[in-house]
Amino acid sequence: MKVAFASTDKTHIDEHFGQAEHFYIWEVGPDQAEFTGVIQVRADGPGHSDDKIEARAAALEDCALVYVAEIGGPAAARLVAKKIHPIKSKDQEPISLVVEKLQEVLRGSPPPWLRKAMLKGERPGL
Repeated sequence: MKVAFASTDKTHIDEHFGQAEHFYIWEVGPDQAEFTGVIQVRADGPGHSDDKIEARAAALEDCALVYVAEIGGPAAARLVAKKIHPIKSKDQEPISLVVEKLQEVLRGSPPPWLRKAMLKGERPGL
């Protein structure tokens, strides 16, 4: 599944969803994980904040999860409506450590919400 990380330094989850200009994308599975690219968005463009939230959500539509340092309620609701699960990361965790932890969970018995997220790209309309 595709997982996005909001980061200012490519290494730590340290950015607020609404301020993030870069989301680092990883393809994560139980046995393999690899960095696959960067999604860039403008933080300071014209328009209402709802437009900026929508633009970020649209850019991340292929992702099942997005890890952020902070996210507001309206932005989180928009992501969930698009079947993207926002996750707040504690203490500017290293992306590599979060990927490892996620893989451990995937190898075991993932909670139902995560199993559903893993299937996001496999079933139409999910």
